[in-house]
Amino acid sequence: MGVKHAREYDQILAELTSAVGLIPDSYVFFEMETEDWERLNDEDRHEVLEALAEDLFYGLGTEPQITVGSGIVQHDSNQHRIHVLIGESEISSVLLV
Repeated sequence: MGVKHAREYDQILAELTSAVGLIPDSYVFFEMETEDWERLNDEDRHEVLEALAEDLFYGLGTEPQITVGSGIVQHDSNQHRIHVLIGESEISSVLLV
């Protein structure tokens, strides 16, 4: 189902992919080891991050907050945003409208 949005999905996905890429250990979400992540080339890393962003987009439709490595991804339905945080610091956000 995913979160409600009015922007083009491709734009949201691209921004969310970049945002989760800012979480230094986002690959842990897929139970990858650091060594496995480091062996990937840039294109493969991007594919993993894009798959993560897709999973998060749909997961946030039922769960308002999902832990991703050392970060947290939250859906704020009042502000129509997805927030990406490390600790209490917001490192990025993605507009849904």
